[in-house]
Amino acid sequence: MTEYPIADYDDAYANGAHIAGAQDYPPRWSAQAENFRSTLESGGRAQMDLAYGSEPRQRVDLFLPEGDPRGLVVFVHGGYWKAFDKSVWSHLAVGPLAHGFAVAMPSYTLCPDARISGISKEIAAAVAFCASEIEGPIHLTGHSAGGHLVTRMISGNALLPDAVLARIAGVVSISGVHDLRPLMRTAMNDVLSIDAAEALAHSPALLEPFRAIPVTAWVGAEERPEFVRQNRILYEIWRGFQTPMAMVEEAGRHHFDVIDGLADPSHGLCRAVVGASF
Repeated sequence: MTEYPIADYDDAYANGAHIAGAQDYPPRWSAQAENFRSTLESGGRAQMDLAYGSEPRQRVDLFLPEGDPRGLVVFVHGGYWKAFDKSVWSHLAVGPLAHGFAVAMPSYTLCPDARISGISKEIAAAVAFCASEIEGPIHLTGHSAGGHLVTRMISGNALLPDAVLARIAGVVSISGVHDLRPLMRTAMNDVLSIDAAEALAHSPALLEPFRAIPVTAWVGAEERPEFVRQNRILYEIWRGFQTPMAMVEEAGRHHFDVIDGLADPSHGLCRAVVGASF
């Protein structure tokens, strides 16, 4: 349990060290994702490695529902802005696809080859590209660092074109890191290189949301206390604006299994992402 004031910031933001069998999750995710992609590719419902920019990792996978899409869901992966890529998470598209939405999953340049401010711009470019491919409302969701990135899309200095921003119908941040300042005190900042100016300019909890876009802050109740706190601060601060806010602390879920609900069309997390009541 994290105690406050925090004496060990590395432990406060360490997830795997506090999850039983943590090392088994990434290979299981990758296997599930590969099987899912194989199924959709064989059915002609997957468009792989679409370029939204010129850099090697500026690629997005687009999965299509049966029939015409009702709109677009964009899922942005986590990994503290320094790990993973789109290929690990494909299977999480199952739930939104069942609701009739196309699902886009972008990769992005990782730290230290990019800074968080640059990654934010890449995700904006990915969202804009996918918006040009799929008509209708756009729903953004992301896990951990991805939760930061999707909330950054609707706050602070504008990164998305006005026409794309106008189509954003909802945002769900899953275990998002909404205040970057504590990470400056962790060893991982040797890779992230967050400084005070970047933290102030790119922490959604310190920024004002653009307009009344519904936002859900979702976290596992069994996560590290800092992730529960990071979830709560976005809810508490942003509900002071016109943004319709909801907050969920899902019982029995930790940082690695809280995303599982995306793959279940009937789960509250998936329903929140596609704009249905949960």
